Amino acid sequence: MRNYINESETLYRMRKANNVFSPIASRIIRVLLVNAHKAWTIKDLSEESRVSLGFTHAVTMSLIDQGYIYRDDAYHLRVSDPDKLIQRWAAYHSFVSVNTFLRYHTFQRNIDDFLSDMKKVEDPEYALTALVGASLVAPYVRPTTIHFYVNGQEKAENWVDSLNLRPIETGGNVFIVLPYDEGVFYGVSEVNGLKVVNDVQLYVDLFNYPARGEEAAEVILKNLNKYWTRE
Repeated sequence: MRNYINESETLYRMRKANNVFSPIASRIIRVLLVNAHKAWTIKDLSEESRVSLGFTHAVTMSLIDQGYIYRDDAYHLRVSDPDKLIQRWAAYHSFVSVNTFLRYHTFQRNIDDFLSDMKKVEDPEYALTALVGASLVAPYVRPTTIHFYVNGQEKAENWVDSLNLRPIETGGNVFIVLPYDEGVFYGVSEVNGLKVVNDVQLYVDLFNYPARGEEAAEVILKNLNKYWTRE
């Protein structure tokens, strides 16, 4: 493996990523942070993040230059300071501006009842996020809106029909989110029978989110730090 990495570095040594927080590059960062205790070869990181080998190398070289990751004694890649890396990514990321939001109104008066209805919809690729995601992972604030990612417009229409949602132009209490990149579905967890984005994605989505999003993000970050500092 050492020979493979050296050959790869020779081939791509002049190439570095201009923006390590671009949508595709962020797939690599997400994998690194979700698996912060793991050591990676470039090949394994490329396969796990579903990013080309060449671009994975470019991103990791930039991350090394910026001090976010390093090579260990076995020449594997490791995260230097996950807290610093995720906060830098979160400061760059804007959940509201990078995603596409489809606005709806539900006639369900109770969020818990609405979430129960969601459990009955057959879709293996969705994930709750923002304040409702935080309320499930680390209850802190009571959400008044529902945000969840789905993979494509066709899937969104299935949710609209299944949940009897009414489309509206402004306002709304249910937001189906078409993601800026499919990487948001990486490492989705299941909480009380509902799918929620991984804590890394949840923190990043909440950080610049209005209506107490930053407060909820801090709660999620505390949980992440407990995981990252665990031996």
